This record gives sequence, structure tokens and C-alpha cells, in this order.
Amino acid sequence: MGGLRVIGDIGGTNARFALAQNGAYQNLVHVGVGQYASLHDALTAYIEGLAPSLRPSEAALAIAGPVFGDMIALTNHGWTFSISELKQSLQLSSLAVMNDFAATALSVPYLRASDIFLVGPESAEAKGPIGVIGPGTGLGVSSLIPVGENWALVPGEGGHVTLAASTKEEDAIIAVLRTRFEHVSAERALSGAGLVNLYEALCSIAGVAAAPLTPADVTNRAICGTDATCVDAFAHFCRFLGTVAGDLAVTIGATGGIYIAGGILLRFKEAFAASPFRERFEDKGRFSGLLRGIPTRLILDESPALSGLANSPL
Repeated sequence: MGGLRVIGDIGGTNARFALAQNGAYQNLVHVGVGQYASLHDALTAYIEGLAPSLRPSEAALAIAGPVFGDMIALTNHGWTFSISELKQSLQLSSLAVMNDFAATALSVPYLRASDIFLVGPESAEAKGPIGVIGPGTGLGVSSLIPVGENWALVPGEGGHVTLAASTKEEDAIIAVLRTRFEHVSAERALSGAGLVNLYEALCSIAGVAAAPLTPADVTNRAICGTDATCVDAFAHFCRFLGTVAGDLAVTIGATGGIYIAGGILLRFKEAFAASPFRERFEDKGRFSGLLRGIPTRLILDESPALSGLANSPL
């Protein structure tokens, strides 16, 4: 990890590039993915903007999409690429590509106390597997399993599990979403677009016309309390997130905690902490006692995937 490497966190809306060495990174640049026709163009522009002495031959990228072979397609954007062709065209000696939430999970052992906002009770005894989940442009999920003094990464596409209802009102919301989507995944509710989906579903249930709101509109109106339907949508968002995060916790036995990342909640951490999230997280019937002992922590680092790429041997 002592050498220079270009690292990138490629999401469905934004991409972040940086230059990493010895576990830290610098020369951070944010770009909208819509600014470039391809990842090759965006990465080339970043590399060419570096001083000649800082142009490395290695790169590591975190991608908001599945990584199961050479051909990669972003889930919520039109970029596609071949890892081998990108490596060759950029004349790189090595190119590592992983799911963005796999990289986010890798950052967890390196988080500082200032990078974490506790939601619910702390547990000084929390040790064991760790789950990572985060709503942003999509919904990312990954996990870490302790192996001796090290960690084994278990990436996945848990954001696409089927969204489950816990109340009659949630049944009604999912019924509305089912008229729009062939498969109502957790991501259909737990993402930027998901917030709007929840708002529009609630309007449909109430028999009123939905305003053309953005995700930021929904959250801002919810936090300010200026729109009762947006307030309700944000509360349902937090409940659904509690359900899915709790499912992740019991599935992997996440006694080391659940970490929540993604850009949506960073500006509203106090409102999130006061939301129904934690109550729903613990609402697992006979296993509620287990969930009460599992801490839930919001990651405040805006680019934890970059920290994971910078600190991990690839």
C-alpha cells in the first residue's frame, strides 16, 4: 500500500476520484457522472489533471453495481465497461474493481470516533460480524466477517431484496409500488428516488395529486414540517430502513454492529436518530433482545468507499 494509486468511488449520480498512498488520499475531485460519456473519459480527465510526477500506474475503483466478471454495468446509470479493456486503454499495471458498498465495508475498521454518529444505545461488548447498509442513489449492502485479527469481506446486492411490509399501511404502500415496478425491492423505497416513490404512493393512497418533488424537496419539507405527506414519507423511509437493517443484522448475526452510510441521512442525523428507525430495527419478535444489543451507527464520512480503497491491499 506504499505506492501511489488512483482510487474512485463511482455512484449513479456522482463520481469521486483521488490519489491514495499509505492509507490516506489527496487530490480529491468530485464530478457528476452525467458530465462524461464513459468512465474511461472521466478517469482519463482526472489522471491527465495530475502533475506528471503523480501519475500512478495502479487504480482501484468502487462501482455502484454488481461486480461478477469482466463486464461492469452501473445499476442506476448508463456507464458500462470492461475491466480488462479499461486497464489496457489507460496503460495501468493493475486495476481492481469492486462494488461500492464492499469498499465502504472495508473502511469500517479505519473509521475514527468523529466519523460515527450513534443511533440508539451503544454496546461496549459489540464484537463479531458487521453489516453495512446505505441509501443513496441506490441502496448498498455489504458485510465484514472477523477472521482472527483480520476481516473477510462479503459483498452482495442486498439492496435488491424484496421489500417487506410490517403494517397495513405499508401493505398499501407496497401495493401502489407494485403497480409501477415488476419487483418492489428495498431500493424502490430506500434511496433518493425511493423517498419520492414513498411520497407519491402516500398521495395516491390519499387520493390527492402528488407535486413534482425531488428527493431533496421531500426531505427538506419533512424536516421543516411544512408538508404532512413528506413528514409521513420520511417516517416510512426510516421504518423501512429499520426493517431492512434489522433483517441484515439477523441474517449475518451482526453482533459487531450495523453501519449506515449513503448521502441521504448525513444532513439529517438528529432527525434520523429521533425517527422510528431504531424502534423498527429492534422489532423482531422473539429476537428483539438480540437486536437491542446490536449498535447502529451512522457513518459521517462522505466518501467511506475511498477510505476503504486507500487502506486495503487489492
